[in-house]
Amino acid sequence: MPKPSAAEVVAGDRAVRVSSPDRVIYEATDRTPEVTKLMVAEYFASVGDGLMRALRDRPTALERWPAGVRPEIKLATGRPGEKADAFYQKRVPKGAPDYLESIEVTFPSGRTADEICPTEIAVPVWCAHMGTLTFHPWPVRRDDVDRPDELRIDLDPQPGTTFTDAVRVAGVARELLEELGLVGFPKTSGNRGVHIYVRIKPEWEFVDVRHAAIGFGRELEKRDDGVTTKWWKEERGERIFVDFNQNCRDRTIASAYSLRPIPGAPVSTPMTWAELATLTSPAEFNLFSVPDRLADGDPWATIDDVACSIEPLLRLYDESGLGEMPYPPDYPKMPGEPPRVQPSKKVEAHWDEQGNRRPDS
Repeated sequence: MPKPSAAEVVAGDRAVRVSSPDRVIYEATDRTPEVTKLMVAEYFASVGDGLMRALRDRPTALERWPAGVRPEIKLATGRPGEKADAFYQKRVPKGAPDYLESIEVTFPSGRTADEICPTEIAVPVWCAHMGTLTFHPWPVRRDDVDRPDELRIDLDPQPGTTFTDAVRVAGVARELLEELGLVGFPKTSGNRGVHIYVRIKPEWEFVDVRHAAIGFGRELEKRDDGVTTKWWKEERGERIFVDFNQNCRDRTIASAYSLRPIPGAPVSTPMTWAELATLTSPAEFNLFSVPDRLADGDPWATIDDVACSIEPLLRLYDESGLGEMPYPPDYPKMPGEPPRVQPSKKVEAHWDEQGNRRPDS
C-alpha cells in the first residue's frame, strides 16, 4: 500500500495537517522504537499544557530537522553560504497558517525580524509539520520584548564532567537561590546539562539580567570549586560552566518539553528538586515517557505564579568588583567589556587599559 501523503492531528480546537507522516525522524535504538513525523506532532499535542506554559506569547525560534536526526545530518552554524539539512528558523516560515501570530524582535546587530509567537497548541504542532523538534523561546513576552521575565541559569558540563556533576551543582544553586529569596524551577536540558529558570518581574533590561546571571555564577563559583564562569573554554577545566551569556538578547535555551536532536528522542523535562537530586540519567525522559508523566502533574505548574526581584543578584555582581565579562562573538563591542580575545593568544602590549586593540599592533 502507498504511504499516506498527510495526516491530521487534533491540537486544541484545530485539526492540523501533517505531511509525510510516516517519515522517520528518530531511528530506533536499543531502548526506544523509531519515531515518525506524525508521532512528533502527536507528542507536542499531548504535552500541550506544559509546552504552552513555556512558549505562550514568547518570540520563538525553531530548530528544524526536516530530514530527521541522523549522524550524517549536521545543524547549520550560521556561516554565510553554508548548506545544511538542519537549521534554526528565526523568521516566520512561508506558508504559515492564518492563526499563527508573530512579533517583531530586534537582534544585537540592530536588524529586526518577525518571529513566531505561539498563542495556542496548534502552532507548535504545525511547526512539527515543518520539521521542528526544539523550540527556543525568548525570555520575554510579546507585550514587552525588551524586558525579560525570566532569568535562565544554564549549568553546562565541560569535558571531564558528567550530568551527575551538574545535578550536584544544581543542589548548591538551589540553596543559594533560597538564601537570596528567589524561586528556581529546574529541568533537564535533554542532554548532559541542567537548566534552572527563575521567573522575574519584567522591570529590567537584558544587560541587567545578564549581570544578575554573572553575579549568581560568581557566587556559586566561590561556594563550589567544581563551578566556573570562565568564558574561554581553555580556562574552564573539568568544571560545570555557568553560561551567563544565555541571558543576552537573542540567546535562547531549549524550552521545557522540547525534543532534542539526539538518538532516543529525549525531552528537556521539568523536575521537582527532589526528583533531580536522585536522577542519574536524563535519557529515561523521552517522547514515549513524558506525556504520561505530565498527565500526572507538571512540576512547573506554579511557575507563572512567581515573579522575583533580581536586585539581590545585581548586588552580588557589584560586590564582586570584577566587572564585565565577554559577550558572544557576534555581538558588537559592549560597554566595559574586557578584550574579546582568547587568553592564550593575547599579547598584553597590543591592548590598552580599556580593552581595545592598539592601532599599531
